[in-house]
Amino acid sequence: MAEEKLTYEQARDELADVVRRLEAGGLTLEESLSLWERGEKLATTCEEWLEGARARLAAAMSAPTEGEAPTANDTPF
Repeated sequence: MAEEKLTYEQARDELADVVRRLEAGGLTLEESLSLWERGEKLATTCEEWLEGARARLAAAMSAPTEGEAPTANDTPF
């Protein structure tokens, strides 16, 4: 079964909870490893969201605004 896609905020908040639990200690080795693995997945999810946001911002910043004349970089020739 595929895992549901978390929002950035959900992944960030859960990652913060994982870190808090790991830092608090008192876990078995198996519990710690399990939390660490979950944290790695959550960190990857956050990074994917951030990369997508960066790409969207870059695309928005490079797109000419309405009524703006294209620059030499905007032409396909």
